[in-house]
Amino acid sequence: MPMEIRSVIVEDEAAARAALGAYLSKYCPQVRVLGEAANIREAVPLIERERPQLVFLDVEMPYGNAFDVLEACAHIPFETIFVTAFSEYAIQALNRSAAYYLLKPVSIEELILAVNRVQAHLQTREVFDKNKVIVENFREPQVQRQQIVLPTLEGFEVVRMDQIIRLRGNGNFTDIHLADGSKKMVCRFLKHFAELLPPRFLRVHKSHIINLDYVKGYHKGSGGFIALSDGSEVELSAAYKEVFLEYFK
Repeated sequence: MPMEIRSVIVEDEAAARAALGAYLSKYCPQVRVLGEAANIREAVPLIERERPQLVFLDVEMPYGNAFDVLEACAHIPFETIFVTAFSEYAIQALNRSAAYYLLKPVSIEELILAVNRVQAHLQTREVFDKNKVIVENFREPQVQRQQIVLPTLEGFEVVRMDQIIRLRGNGNFTDIHLADGSKKMVCRFLKHFAELLPPRFLRVHKSHIINLDYVKGYHKGSGGFIALSDGSEVELSAAYKEVFLEYFK
């Protein structure tokens, strides 16, 4: 029998709250909804009173947004599933923070998947404060200084993106080389990071993504080699040469 997940719904539209509650009752019976809130003024005391394990949280609400709720409730540990209208910036930041989210209108299949992921996380009792990372990322205006959550074989690690020098595809994994000289083996394909990282990260080869802020030089050839500040040299594929050189005109 699935574990019971105590939850609350924070959403400013009454119809959306009712629809989500109905979906949870029918498709995610392990979720017990303890209460609902329409805005931040209602949400914070509700969360403090009920101490839920899971909060369904609308990103934009009256009197504040989802991140104000997370900040006000930072002393209470809970998982969060964000519910949001599409915004590329918001989605990228949530993805970098390894957050769970649903796009409006909510898909039943995506709802079930998100709840199952939260349930697995609760069952393994992993100690990892995603909410703190999410708030810090949305409060940081410089994208390069935002953090990214890296799923490793041992769990998760959080690093600031401006500390990443280069990424190298390694089969089903990606090796991430950091400014302090360390290397993280991450359980994601290189393609995942090509879609996730900001524009200062450039794919220069089928196996390599570099942070342009760490480029020290370029050696010509059919594609050539890029010298980076950590002393490494990365092959530049002919297919990516024009785009790379465009940055240094």
